[in-house]
Amino acid sequence: MSPVVLVTEELAAAALDVLAEDFEIREIDGTNRAALLGALPDSHAVIIRSATTIDAEALSVADRLKVVARAGVGLDNVDIPAATARGVLVVNAPTSNIVSAAEQAVALLLAVARHTAAASAALKAGAWRRSAYTGVEVHGKTVGVVGLGRIGVLFAQRMAAFGVRLIAYDPYVQPARAAQLGVHLAGLDELLRESDFISVHLPRTPETVGLIGEKELNLVKPGVRIVNAARGGLVDERALAEALADGRVAGAGLDVFETEPLTSSPLFALDNVVVTPHLGASTVEAQDKAGLAVARSVRLALRGEFVPDAVNVRAGGPLDEDVRPLLPLAEKLGRVLTAVAGHLPERVTVEVHGTAAGHDVSVLELAVLKGLFAPVVSEPVTYVNASRLAAERGVTVQMSAVEESGDLLRVRGALPDGRAVSVAGRDAAKLVELDDFDLDLTPDGVLLFLRYTDRPGVVGRIGTMLGEVGVNIAAMQVARRAAGGEALMTLTVDSPVEPDLLARVAAGIGSSRAALVDLRAD
Repeated sequence: MSPVVLVTEELAAAALDVLAEDFEIREIDGTNRAALLGALPDSHAVIIRSATTIDAEALSVADRLKVVARAGVGLDNVDIPAATARGVLVVNAPTSNIVSAAEQAVALLLAVARHTAAASAALKAGAWRRSAYTGVEVHGKTVGVVGLGRIGVLFAQRMAAFGVRLIAYDPYVQPARAAQLGVHLAGLDELLRESDFISVHLPRTPETVGLIGEKELNLVKPGVRIVNAARGGLVDERALAEALADGRVAGAGLDVFETEPLTSSPLFALDNVVVTPHLGASTVEAQDKAGLAVARSVRLALRGEFVPDAVNVRAGGPLDEDVRPLLPLAEKLGRVLTAVAGHLPERVTVEVHGTAAGHDVSVLELAVLKGLFAPVVSEPVTYVNASRLAAERGVTVQMSAVEESGDLLRVRGALPDGRAVSVAGRDAAKLVELDDFDLDLTPDGVLLFLRYTDRPGVVGRIGTMLGEVGVNIAAMQVARRAAGGEALMTLTVDSPVEPDLLARVAAGIGSSRAALVDLRAD
C-alpha cells in the first residue's frame, strides 16, 4: 500500500503530479476540523497552506505522520515543538514567494504614493477628480526597510532603481553586509524619524508583534507612508488608524492583518489606505514554486532522506554536494556499529576525512544516530528525533573533520563494558573497515559478521550450515590479522538469519562474536 499524502488546501497541479507518481493523494478541506482529525490517522504526510492548523491535538491522532509540509513561508499554524517531540518533520518553502512578496510591497508603496486605489474607485463611480489625487514621487526620498532578510533585501534592491536613499533596521545584519547592498543601518527610532516611506519585512514573533505602535508612530516623520506586506500585527492597526486620521501618517498599504480573514476595520474607511487580502504569495509563479518545493520535500521525507528545508532539524539548510552522498553511508555505518557492538555505545565519534570535511558536516551526526537507534527503539527514528533519543539514552556524540587525509567516513563507539568498535566507509557506497579489519564491501542487503580463530574448514562449514536451512550466500569476504589469528568473515545473504540459527552458526565455528544487520530499505 502506498503512503498517503493528505492535501488540505489548493496545491499546484504540477506538485500533485510529482506526488502522484509514488503516493496516494487524498484531498480534504483543512478548515473542517472534524474532517482533518478523521483523515490524519491514516496519513504519512500532510500538506497545508495558511488555513489549516496542525496543533498538538492534530498531531496526537496522526500516529503514522512523518512530515508536515507548508506550501509557503510562514509556520504560525503549525505547532513545531509538538511535531518535534513526536519526531515529525516540519518543512516549508522558504524561498518560494520571496520575489512575489517583495513585488507586492513595491506595488503597495507606489499605490499609496499615487492614491491609485481611491482614484480608480472614484473614476469607476463616474467622478473625474484629477486634483483630488495629487501624489508624491518616490525618487529622491528616504525609504526605511524594517527587516533586511531575504524579502527585505529584494525590496531594497528594487527600490534602489527609483533613486532613493535606503536605510534599514535589523539588529542581526552586519554593517558590512548592509554596505554591500547600498543600505545604511540605523536604529528603529532613527529610521522612523528620517523615512518618507517605511516597509516592514519581519517575521511575526513575540518580540516583533506591535513593533510599530502608538509610541513609534509619534516619532515618525510627518507625511510618512507605511507598508506592511510581511505579517499582521507587526504594525498596531488601531494606532495606525489614529495616526492616519490625524495626519501624522499620510498613507498606508497593508496586505496582512492581525486577524485574518478580515472584512471590517476602521482602516477600510480611510481613502489614504490601500488594502489587499494577503496577496503577497498570490502569484502563479509563487504558488507553483511553493507546491513543487514541498512536494519534493515530502518525497524525500517519506523515503527517509534528509530534507534541506526542514525547520525543526538542527542541521537544516542546503547541503553541499560533497556531503549529500555521505548521508546514506553514515546511516548504514550507524546500523552496522549497533549490530556489531550488540549494545548502544556511551560515546560516538563521527570522523569525516577529505573533501567533505571542508563543509558543514553536522547533518552526518544525525544520519549516524538515525542508523544507530533504528534497530533498537520501537518508535520511528528520524532526523528530527535522533538527537533527542541520544540525549535520553545518555549517548554523547562528537564530530571530527580533517581535510588533509583521504576521503573517509569513520564512526567510533565506546561501549559501557570498555570495548571500542569502529566502522568506516568511503566513496559513499563502500564499507572498508570494521575495527582494524580491512574490507571492500557494498553495504546493502543482509550482512552477517562472524569473528573466529582462523583455521582450515571454517568457510565450508558455514556454507553447509546456512545451506541446510535454506539461507543462500550472495557474497563473502574473509579478513584476518595473521594466519591462525583472529579472523572476520562477512557474508551477504539473501534473507535474514533467525537469532537461534545465528547462535548455532556462531557456536559451530567457535565464533567469539556474531552479528546480523539488515540494510535493506524499510
